[in-house]
Amino acid sequence: MAITKELIDGLLITIQDLYLADDIPWMVGYSGGKDSTAAVQLVWMALEKLPKEERKKPIHIMNTDTLVESPVVSKWVEKSLDAMKEASDKKDLPIIPERLIPDYNNTFWVNLIGRGYPFPRMKYRWCTDRLKIRPVNDFIKDKIAEHGEIILVLGTRKKESYRRNRTMTNLEKKRVRELLSPNPTLANELVFSPMEDWSDEDVWAFLMQYKNPWNYSNMDLLTMYRGATADNECPLQIDKSTQSCGKSRFGCWVCTMVEKDKSMEAMIANDQEKEWMSPLLEFRNEFGNEEGDRERRSFRRMKGNLQGNYGKLFHGPYKKEVREHWLERLLSIQKDINENGPEEFKDLELIRLQELQTIRRIWVNDKHEFDDSLPRIYERVLEKPFSDPTWLHNENFESEEWDILKKVCEEMYPNEELAFEMMYTLIDIENKASDVNQRKSILDDINKTLCKTFYRDEEDATEYYSNMMMRKKENGGKYNEKFLDYQPLESEFEDNEDK
Repeated sequence: MAITKELIDGLLITIQDLYLADDIPWMVGYSGGKDSTAAVQLVWMALEKLPKEERKKPIHIMNTDTLVESPVVSKWVEKSLDAMKEASDKKDLPIIPERLIPDYNNTFWVNLIGRGYPFPRMKYRWCTDRLKIRPVNDFIKDKIAEHGEIILVLGTRKKESYRRNRTMTNLEKKRVRELLSPNPTLANELVFSPMEDWSDEDVWAFLMQYKNPWNYSNMDLLTMYRGATADNECPLQIDKSTQSCGKSRFGCWVCTMVEKDKSMEAMIANDQEKEWMSPLLEFRNEFGNEEGDRERRSFRRMKGNLQGNYGKLFHGPYKKEVREHWLERLLSIQKDINENGPEEFKDLELIRLQELQTIRRIWVNDKHEFDDSLPRIYERVLEKPFSDPTWLHNENFESEEWDILKKVCEEMYPNEELAFEMMYTLIDIENKASDVNQRKSILDDINKTLCKTFYRDEEDATEYYSNMMMRKKENGGKYNEKFLDYQPLESEFEDNEDK
């Protein structure tokens, strides 16, 4: 399909007709990439051609900021949303840019460094739902509650991938109205994909032929894509054997779902001015390294229980020293970029203050690490006070008492790996149970602590778990067959690491 003026004019009329057909508000997904840019541009151009009195229905341009986007792309999106707002206000268009972020209790760093979740991988992809899907769904649900239903406009295309083609084709069969497909995961949401039959080359041809209506540069977008390809090339008119920069992918710089972040690597290789991003790649490769990752994590699951397969225990959350080391590394990289990176990134926050405050509460309240190390790490690296005005300070036990307890445990129980954890957890439980309501469950809390910390080490825990499974098997109880019978090794990861 060739992009022609007749084709675009006809598509704009289709968009106008669909817009005027009802009072259902529109949401347009916008990532800052080529496809979503083209989708927003088509909707904008169609709306702008309508008489002012017919532009009654709001159009929300939704961008999901995972808070770990590639800094270059994130800055691009931030500026483009500002340009959209300025242009829509100036032209009196009902276009509302919206930047959505995940709940600060569920960000990437809060889960990785705070709770100690193992880094995301194919069989344990905890990040996508928390960082991308939930913020959008929450926003859309609010709008559905307000208006009854909404229309979601997406730049998705069948030629993006075989899976996308199959999904979109199946949804076409379920269309309740012409051009509108139902969302299988969200009721009262209809999906409109105006570019569903376009190719990569069609998208670029459209963006190069039609001026960006919010006064942003499509040529700069092309340059950014070209800079994210290994060969620094981005042909527009190509045959099927020619690789297009349209296949470049931008996303989270922390992404461990791919072996290498080729887009960021290419940006750095193609542009000396982007070498300041190299530490981000190095850090991502450090915490996303599968080799040795098992040793960085506790031999118990998140709740302290044992589980395993093939005669080995599954490992759970990252240990305290690992989480603290990664926090220090992240803050050090942030400081270096602020001081030595480009001027526009002097205020870059790789991790937000709200995330740090949440991590602090998880470490101290949930994990009972009463030494409260986060403010010290922050102040040591960034050389400024840590701000947390709502924090309730506990002066009974602090880092000094923590160090004394640790030394005593190491001297008295040198071979008991969990003795220190047992002691500091029990002390913290007792210390926090100050009123009657809290003391009601103190015996249960103490019992739970003893049950998950009485092992000497992993070898002792493995033997205990094995003997427990054997007893259950011998007595006709339900047991973990995969652990005892040495079946082929399965993934140690589950959909919910909290289990």
